[in-house]
Amino acid sequence: MTKEESKNRIEVLSIQLRAHNHSYYVLSKSIISDYDFDMLLEDLQKLEEDFPEYAFEDSPTKRVGGEITKNFKTVKHKYSMLSLGNSYSKEDIEDFETRIKKLVENELEYVCELKYDGVAIGITYVNGKLTQAITRGDGVQGDDITANVKTIRSIPLQLTGSDYPEEFEIRGELFYPKDVFEALNKEREEQGEDLYANARNTASGTLKMQDSAVVAKRRLDCYLYFVLGEKLPFTTHYESIQKAGEWGFKIPTEKLKSIKKCKNVDEIFEFINYWDKERSQLNFDIDGVVIKVNNYARQEEIGSTAKSPKWAIAYKFKAEKVSTKLLAITYQVGRTGAITPVANLEPVLLAGTTVKRASLHNADQIEKIDVRINDIVFVEKGGEIIPKIVGVETKQRDIFSEPTQYITQCPECETVLVRKEGDAKHYCPNEWGCPPQIKGKMQHFISRKAMNIDGLGEETIDLLYEQGLAKNIADLYELNFDQLFELESFKEKKSQNIIDGLIDSKNIPFERVLYGVGIRYVGETVAKKLARQFKNIENIKNASFEELTGADEIGDKIAESIIDFFAIESNVELINRLKEHGLQFELSEDQLANSTTKLEGLIFVVSGVFSKFSRDELKNTIEQNGGKVSSSISKKTSYIVAGENMGPSKLAKAEKLEVEIINEDRFLELIQ
Repeated sequence: MTKEESKNRIEVLSIQLRAHNHSYYVLSKSIISDYDFDMLLEDLQKLEEDFPEYAFEDSPTKRVGGEITKNFKTVKHKYSMLSLGNSYSKEDIEDFETRIKKLVENELEYVCELKYDGVAIGITYVNGKLTQAITRGDGVQGDDITANVKTIRSIPLQLTGSDYPEEFEIRGELFYPKDVFEALNKEREEQGEDLYANARNTASGTLKMQDSAVVAKRRLDCYLYFVLGEKLPFTTHYESIQKAGEWGFKIPTEKLKSIKKCKNVDEIFEFINYWDKERSQLNFDIDGVVIKVNNYARQEEIGSTAKSPKWAIAYKFKAEKVSTKLLAITYQVGRTGAITPVANLEPVLLAGTTVKRASLHNADQIEKIDVRINDIVFVEKGGEIIPKIVGVETKQRDIFSEPTQYITQCPECETVLVRKEGDAKHYCPNEWGCPPQIKGKMQHFISRKAMNIDGLGEETIDLLYEQGLAKNIADLYELNFDQLFELESFKEKKSQNIIDGLIDSKNIPFERVLYGVGIRYVGETVAKKLARQFKNIENIKNASFEELTGADEIGDKIAESIIDFFAIESNVELINRLKEHGLQFELSEDQLANSTTKLEGLIFVVSGVFSKFSRDELKNTIEQNGGKVSSSISKKTSYIVAGENMGPSKLAKAEKLEVEIINEDRFLELIQ
């Protein structure tokens, strides 16, 4: 075969195999036998080995994997992966509709889809080629698992057609089909290995395997259902999904009844009730239904909170409930000192997982359901995630059983517990002498959202504490290589990675350091607000109650907590030690250079599509210049920054309340 003939044959085989792959894995239609497919693939592999210069970048042979990834790079999402609010009844859905109808005046259309019980993924395509795949992670950043995702045959490496955007992201859910998962466990059973507990966790673990060839053999599948990008050529979510199907993605379809447009709550519940009965017939797990407002302009009008979109909600099917025996109640101490009672159970299978422990929440819950040792209890998964005890079979109770007496002392340090008025939980006040609190604070400090220190994890923190090498977060920065290298199982590379990670963490910006310090009620968002408002830790420490509560979104409880934190001498000493080690306790020069008070006291609503900013860039610019961004228009709104396709109901409300509407050029004048 000549070079030219080989080149043509590689092209023909690549086209044929892509078509067969799409037909089988996306359309569920088998055109040729598995044997014939394998023979064609083998022919292509041989030709590519002989003429690698003619092999396509997205060749079907790439599906077999083989790339080794030792460390999965952490990547920031271009668009945050928000979570959905949950609902469990028709009343919840009616409340959802009532809330959003207050924000828009137009008639609403909804799209209902299945809620796949798998692993969320975001996949980026540039010029029709798969370029990156990222896990959900914490919603802000995730792990780059591109090499492994390329082995999943229902995900196209090259899109079909030509009308797709130059660059966009599509999100969906990776999962094990039930028959594939059962076959995997059967194989493990025959080999004498432990069985995997459930498909979702196994899918998550598979995606983090270092050898993509192993991932390829595991036969994961994927449904994709959400398109994101700048200036997308669609007006509705439903339209974008149909188009994604034309480009080669495996999507929910009307034919399979896995997606439906609905006009009201009754139609939504027809879809929910159908799938509540039929879900057992599917070859994959679902745990509910997702309801979204269909029109993009309406979505934009309704807006989002920091955690979830207001225009979408998940309906969760009723959780499976089982009964088992309560063997004992133990008590856990969190990093804030909060005490959580835990039920230790006779092992029982629940929603595909063997459950041995369940939450009892707090003393009030124990008293409410009158749960006692040796009771037969009913266990279900709250939102099908966290097991909890929901009731007791009192008819089978021993007549000599005694009511549960909640503990009065910390199970770890024996300090007398306290319970403040209005708090559901009891607390151990021994903040710096109670081991779980100390270790919990260190684990929070090194976590991904805070300092994200490479090489340090929960087990290492436990070991460092037990060995007396670290009793607080400042001690971590006094570790040296020799101390780590002497620890059991610590090799040269592991020890050096921790030292390097600690050094690198000194460049982490102020707001994340502030979050990592672990002041009660100061989460990620509050830490950012405090950093922008007060510029450095000294200003926060010295701020009065009135100054703190005067800051954006800082309420009484947060202000009191900050004042209480800095009133403790050991906390101030800890901050000073961290300063001496070079951590960032003030805004950087770049942040200060871009930060002004030009918009202080002004409240903005951002609406529409812009040419000089993305919406997130515009919001960040407002906040950097001292302004506040709101999702809804009120009498307090100072300006609406309007781009193309501003929602008509927002326009009407702005005119009614006489709020000034400005474009992005006028906005730039305000800050220049």
